[in-house]
Amino acid sequence: MSGELVPPRREVRLSDAEREAVVSRLSAAVAEGRLTLPEFEERVDAVLRARTDAEVQPYVADLPDVAPAVAPDEVVELNSFAGEIKRSGRWAVPRKLVVRSKAGTVKLDLRHAVISHRVVDVDLATQAGSTTIVLPAGATANIDGVNTSAGTATAKVPSTPEPGSTAPHLVVTGSTAAGTLVVRYERRFWRWRW
Repeated sequence: MSGELVPPRREVRLSDAEREAVVSRLSAAVAEGRLTLPEFEERVDAVLRARTDAEVQPYVADLPDVAPAVAPDEVVELNSFAGEIKRSGRWAVPRKLVVRSKAGTVKLDLRHAVISHRVVDVDLATQAGSTTIVLPAGATANIDGVNTSAGTATAKVPSTPEPGSTAPHLVVTGSTAAGTLVVRYERRFWRWRW
């Protein structure tokens, strides 16, 4: 059979796994300081929209071919008793976060985080404390899977992404008892951001 029926590699459609590998490569580049956060976000958006290898190549052409030495964790568990769990600034968000906290506070600030996965699962089990998740602009979160007991769960962000959106989407499940869960965007007042 003629080789003409097999398209060159650059015209082959990307699989989800190949697309995730490119995003991981971009994440490694931003963690190493090779890309700024705005460059990273722009390139990830383009990669997630790309259909073929040829469309992806311009976004990794100026990066080394070496794979990251350490793959990002798929699942990270955070535990606290009468303490504080806080993540902010530039930090690598895993595919799944498991958060266990009793009589404490949890604040997960994703505004400047490196988010390699389109969907991030957050599994909560909190008691007698507050949980705040701050999302980057455009991100969405579904908290329908959270059970509350003598507490509240509030999302001040859209629960479903816009069609064609490449912004991160959080799926929050689990429970909060005698406490609060708030998922929101950045708050602003004059020069302050929190």
